[in-house]
Amino acid sequence: MKIAVIGTGYVGLVSGTCFAETGNHVSCVDIDHKKVESLSSGKITIYEPGLEKLFERNLKEGRLHFTTKIEEVIDEVSIIFLALPTPPGEDGSADLSYVLGVADHLGKIMKDYKVIVDKSTVPVGTAEKVRAAIAANYKGDFDVVSNPEFLREGVAVDDFMKPDRVVVGCSSERARKLMDELYAPFVRQGNPVIFMDEKSAELTKYAANSFLATKITFMNEIARICELVGADVDKVRKGIGTDSRIGNRFLFPGIGYGGSCFPKDVKALVKSAGDVNYDFKILHAVEEVNEDQKTILMPAIREHFKNDLQGKKVAIWGLAFKPNTDDTREAPALYLIKQLLAAGATVNAFDPEAMSNVKREIGDVITYSETMYEAIQNADALVIATEWAEFRNPNFERMQNALNSKVIFDGRNVFSLEKMAELGYKYISIGRQRIEA
Repeated sequence: MKIAVIGTGYVGLVSGTCFAETGNHVSCVDIDHKKVESLSSGKITIYEPGLEKLFERNLKEGRLHFTTKIEEVIDEVSIIFLALPTPPGEDGSADLSYVLGVADHLGKIMKDYKVIVDKSTVPVGTAEKVRAAIAANYKGDFDVVSNPEFLREGVAVDDFMKPDRVVVGCSSERARKLMDELYAPFVRQGNPVIFMDEKSAELTKYAANSFLATKITFMNEIARICELVGADVDKVRKGIGTDSRIGNRFLFPGIGYGGSCFPKDVKALVKSAGDVNYDFKILHAVEEVNEDQKTILMPAIREHFKNDLQGKKVAIWGLAFKPNTDDTREAPALYLIKQLLAAGATVNAFDPEAMSNVKREIGDVITYSETMYEAIQNADALVIATEWAEFRNPNFERMQNALNSKVIFDGRNVFSLEKMAELGYKYISIGRQRIEA
């Protein structure tokens, strides 16, 4: 099958590469000439474990190619995916200007039947808007389908190649057959392709991400109560996670959720609810709690330094919003950095993949270290903001020699309390007993 994917961001590049891996011929389209040149020459533009190998193989085999002009490939493709940004506006609504702009352009250049697929996360009713934008210029047959993505950054290739489910919103039997054929290689183990109407598919994406954000936030509130009453959130998490009605995923407390999906999608669902005069009270609370959670360690940091951080050197391990990605959108580490700098501290940071993205965003207001141990050299405290695997079993003797003080503020509960007590660290984590040196 020949398909086009418009947009080579995170979703577009993963989707296009994985579709090519199952034998399809995929044309990825983007208006960014430099990005297209880079991808065409074999230089991948995002970090995602396992993606580069598939990207290189399919580029070499000629199943994957890149262009800046959809006109070059539109006549030969049968399915066109829209994997375009839908950034939140000031009121939380999703900005559909990119999606509708491309739809308008497609209507002007289409000559025969196509299936246009919304892969971007879009609010309820977007399929109708895309359909209207195309129909304003093209009077032939076409179908618009909603096919939301459920990719987790860090394991996106596995999620795409072996999905729990595929959700397809369409009202046309012709489009349904094409989508069924396209996804058949991905669901050979029997996981379902769930067909539904377009509006239900659009809402499913927002509902899924908002529910997971709520689950994380609920656990963060349980962690706060644990600290107040002297309970251990790790034990509580295990106690409820073994309940099959709850499950053990997304129950790890920390310094809040971030990334490109959860914050944006929660805001968009709140806005969509408001548009039909419904006050989504739970999600308002989720947003409020998560905003506080991002800097939940700051009171303890201030207390440790007796409210005087002027000239103190704080090391931060982890800048990405989660491990195994270079994505720093809404990363809690950035919120912590802002408050630390405002209090007069200097910050040395290390992240295995995300430092270049942070530097583009905030510049040289902090120091970027080449290694995790360089970051803590002569530091007065260490803050752990992302749970990268390499942080879990460090050389503690080397750490002790590098740090000015054996003080760790752990926003991801990376270390055990027993280990920290044994090593003589002052150790403050989330929802667990404080270890005093």
